[in-house]
Amino acid sequence: MAKTHQVLTSPAESTVVPVRSYTPEQQAKIQALREYADTLLLPESDPYHPWELRWLNKPDTMPRYMRAAKWDLEDAKRRLKGTIEWRRDYKPDLIPPDEVRIESETGKIILNGFDNDGRPIIYMRPGRENTETSPRQLRHLVWCLERAKDFMPPGQESLVILVDYKSTTLRTNPPISVARKVLNILQNHYVETLGRALVVNLPFLLNFFYKGIAPFLDPVTRDKMRFNPDLLELIPKEQLDAEFGGDFEYEFEPNSYWEQIVSFCKIAPDGTRVEDATPEQTDAPADAHDHTASPPMEPLGEADAIRREEDAASVRQGPEEISVVA
Repeated sequence: MAKTHQVLTSPAESTVVPVRSYTPEQQAKIQALREYADTLLLPESDPYHPWELRWLNKPDTMPRYMRAAKWDLEDAKRRLKGTIEWRRDYKPDLIPPDEVRIESETGKIILNGFDNDGRPIIYMRPGRENTETSPRQLRHLVWCLERAKDFMPPGQESLVILVDYKSTTLRTNPPISVARKVLNILQNHYVETLGRALVVNLPFLLNFFYKGIAPFLDPVTRDKMRFNPDLLELIPKEQLDAEFGGDFEYEFEPNSYWEQIVSFCKIAPDGTRVEDATPEQTDAPADAHDHTASPPMEPLGEADAIRREEDAASVRQGPEEISVVA
């Protein structure tokens, strides 16, 4: 395969995304959780209301929280309430691209390709660290998690994180305190989103790092971790970066990479979504701090049109029409 700067934004043609189904009892609990979520919803006068509603209307949101709670409705309510409060404060779906762009310049975290089940792959290379420890690093990671959600094909709810410790040193490896914050966000606010965590080229010197974070790994996350696996058993050869034995000869170029991700995910400069503009939002004053406004919509390609139809369908769902396809 020739070398390329083109990011892979769709799975291999042979990919079949596993489909989840739920029993009538489970569907009833999903419904009950959604009804509870509606009691927490921000008023329409709040600028963040449309974004909170958009997230609650995603067909995977309620099922993920029920599964994470092992179908204990009260536990699912507690978890969901915690995430709603976190999202109101952090606004992960409204992080402006330019706020975190500097963190992407060395390719230390990139989104590219899909595994055998159609899960988007986030490559992490701590050895390419280019900035000092700061809240912006965490914001960048969250921005990447949100973009991975955008990349997911219909029916897929989870992603793959592949951590490559090649050339990583004690200086470039994130401190345990940062790793704990990452785990808190991933395990509490992106429940059932991590499909696999693959760790390769881990030097003996950094074994202490995983011993340090082990107490903060919940059993579900721990079970999803694999160290030095055969990546070709998990990822199609044409989707796996050649650096790890695949055929995908991707060459990272920061400007090309960033522009492709922002364009494919339809992210506006202020962090809103171009494809989510409504007549009311388009007519509103363009205040950079008013996250109800989005730029006018651009022409959509076929894949984008399909995604938009799905998003629109999920927004139209009322409390009695919760999707049960994962």
